[in-house]
Amino acid sequence: MMAVPKWRFAIIGFLEAIGVATGMAAAAMLPGPVIPILNQTFLVWQLLFALLILGKRFLLNQIAGCLLVAVGVVVAVSSGSGADTTLSGIGFLWPAVLVASAAFQAGASIIKEFVFNDAAKRLEGKSLDIFVVNSFGSGFQALFVFLLLPFLSNLKGIPFASLPSYLKDGAGCFFNTGAKISGCDGAPILPLLYIATNLAFNISLLHLVKISSAIVSSLAVMLSVPLSVYIMSKPLPYLPGGSSLSSNFTMGCIVLVLGLLLYNIPTTPTKQHTKTS
Repeated sequence: MMAVPKWRFAIIGFLEAIGVATGMAAAAMLPGPVIPILNQTFLVWQLLFALLILGKRFLLNQIAGCLLVAVGVVVAVSSGSGADTTLSGIGFLWPAVLVASAAFQAGASIIKEFVFNDAAKRLEGKSLDIFVVNSFGSGFQALFVFLLLPFLSNLKGIPFASLPSYLKDGAGCFFNTGAKISGCDGAPILPLLYIATNLAFNISLLHLVKISSAIVSSLAVMLSVPLSVYIMSKPLPYLPGGSSLSSNFTMGCIVLVLGLLLYNIPTTPTKQHTKTS
C-alpha cells in the first residue's frame, strides 16, 4: 500500500488546501445559515467530475437529485434584493467563492475514488486502507496550506512581513493569553471543542460506512444540513443575534433535502446472478 504513487496524493492535498482556503475566506463573509446550504453543491460538482474523470454513468434518480440540489441552492440564496433577505448587502461574489471551494473538494474526492480503484488493480484485488489515503492526502494538504500562507495573508490585507507577528497573536488568541487581545472569548475551550467534535464526527462516519454502507452514511450527513441551518439561525453564545430565515430560504432548504433523498434512493438490480451446483 505504501508503494502507491504519491503524486496523486499531492494533487488531492493541493485541491483540498485550495478548497479549505477559499471556503474559510468565503465563510467569514457569509451568514451562518447560508454556509451549509451552499456546501451541498459539492454533490453537483461530484457528479460532473465523476462523468468527466471516471467516465461514470448515473441513474435517472441520481441526476434528478443533483438538479434538485442545484434548484434548492438557487431558491435559498435568491430571495430578492430587499433589506430583509438572507444575503442582503453581501452580493454573489462570496457565495460564488464558497461554491468554487466545494468544486475543489469534490475534485479531490473523485481523485480519491480513482486512487482506490487503481489500487485494487495494483494490489491484486485487495482494497487500499482508507487511512493510507487520508494520511498522505492530509499531509500534502497541510504542506500546501503552509505554502499558501503568503497568498492568504495578502488576501486578508496582511503584509507578508507582518505574518510572523500575526501568527504569534493568533497563537496567543488560541490560548487566550495577554490582556490586549480582543475577540478571543471562549478560547481555548471552543477551538478544542470544535476539533474534538470534528474528529468524533468523522470517526463516526467511518465506522458507519464500515458497518453499513456509504448510502446510510450519506443520509446521516444529509440530516445534519437542516439541523445546522436551524441551529445557526438562533442567537447562540458567542454568536449573538442569529439570523432570520426567509420563506424562500426555508423552501430552498426543503427542496435541497428532497434532492439529497432522491439521489440516495437505493435501486434494486434488474438482474440477479446466481450460482447452482
